[in-house]
Amino acid sequence: MPKVKTISGIDPLPRYIMPDESEPEYGAILEQLQDHRKSQVGSSYYYVRAGDDRCCLCRIVHGGGKVFFHEMMDHHKYGISDEDIEESLRMDTGSFTLPGHYHISPRIEQKLRVLYDI
Repeated sequence: MPKVKTISGIDPLPRYIMPDESEPEYGAILEQLQDHRKSQVGSSYYYVRAGDDRCCLCRIVHGGGKVFFHEMMDHHKYGISDEDIEESLRMDTGSFTLPGHYHISPRIEQKLRVLYDI
């Protein structure tokens, strides 16, 4: 994957990642997201990924049984606050078996549905 220029130590957003065989968790993420209706908004699946130093909203676009791309989104551009992201972590039921991955909260789902007019 080509590297993106980092300015001031922050990676530019959004970052698009083309999954391949070196990223096996994408299939597992998509499979778990498909089990929860609220994760799908429009033709994309959303979840929260918690890293060592920050949390971010992520989107997976799929089709034909494959993942087209994975986007780490700048949630502020979509009217989603840091508190909304933290709410997803607090409301976690443990149904996402991959560590550091969480389903979106109903508030985030509602905001995304309003944006996409669904």
